[in-house]
Amino acid sequence: MNQPEIWHHWSGYLAAPRYQYSVLAEYYAVRDGVAVFDTSPLFKYRISGADAEAFLAKLFARDIRTCAVGQSQYTIWCNEKGFVLEDGVVMRVAENEYLLTAARPNLRHFRLHQGDFDVSIEDVSKAYGILAVQGSKSGLTLGKLTDAVSDLPYFGVTNTSLAGADVIVGRMGFTGSQGYEIWIKAEDALPVFDAIFAVGDDYNIVPLGEDALMLLRIEAGLLLIDVDFDSARHAWVDAQRETPLELGWKWMLRNLDQDDRDFVGRSAIEAEIANKTSRWKTVGLQIDYYDFERVHRELGIMPPKDSMLAQETHSLYDADRNYLGYATSVMYSPLLKKHIAIAKLPLDKCKRGTEVYLEIVPIHKPALVKANVVKMPFYNKTNE
Repeated sequence: MNQPEIWHHWSGYLAAPRYQYSVLAEYYAVRDGVAVFDTSPLFKYRISGADAEAFLAKLFARDIRTCAVGQSQYTIWCNEKGFVLEDGVVMRVAENEYLLTAARPNLRHFRLHQGDFDVSIEDVSKAYGILAVQGSKSGLTLGKLTDAVSDLPYFGVTNTSLAGADVIVGRMGFTGSQGYEIWIKAEDALPVFDAIFAVGDDYNIVPLGEDALMLLRIEAGLLLIDVDFDSARHAWVDAQRETPLELGWKWMLRNLDQDDRDFVGRSAIEAEIANKTSRWKTVGLQIDYYDFERVHRELGIMPPKDSMLAQETHSLYDADRNYLGYATSVMYSPLLKKHIAIAKLPLDKCKRGTEVYLEIVPIHKPALVKANVVKMPFYNKTNE
């Protein structure tokens, strides 16, 4: 295994951008086989007690009451003005017990809203490791160690044993392919890791680095904090903050008219819906390859393709060169053979097929290339 030349800092841990010389080796391991990403640096919380459901129903924008024991939810929490603070996955592991992952520390925020709820909120980040086993062969791999995953539904959660260790397995991931996330007590993490790689050898299992994960998550249309949106908690002005509707998460609120919860940010979100005050929408873009190629060839260089990844702002314009919005994540999809992007556009420019112009900077010279609004996710083979 080739060692990465650079390590990234992630919440006090070191994370590998890649383990192979080619990021595509790890990318295709997920799309065609199985790979393992270590998500242990995520912050982890246990919320328990008689009022756990009522507390989370108040805290989260998505209705946790629809999440039964043995299920999980992708969810968000907002501030009082209806701006998103963060997203995460919550698992209901018992009637009055939930486990939550988040990319940033949230303990203080949760406790500020605890009020009189009979609930315990614990930071268990160091008590557990999490391994994300992802890919089309992930179920077959884990199936050699436990029968519990054989009929586990999407976003289902189960308690089982791997390599003699008690673990919690959820069917989920950040890749757009079939996948599972395994909560493991810290002292059991290495034996479980070794057991997974031993049985996954038949499927050429590999460790997955951050670079390949980013390619996978963009194809799946999955948003990343500090890239595709900023936490409202750390923003200076509202132009840096976004609402669930602006981020494309209105589906979490589809039954709001039948929902009696007074969750944090509800009144602001309802006003946004009623008054149609969303400022923009998060959409997918497909970049015109011929225009992209033209710009580069006119400068005497080849257009970048394989492993191209830019998680930074790219301005967007209309045909008259009027500023419209911006793209946050741009990449070349190895599987789709297209340049794609996640972008923010005003509502009247979000119809599929709308033509916009993306600013790129080859050889330090700004240039505009055509792009069209398309449906996200870009890749959704499993409909998960």
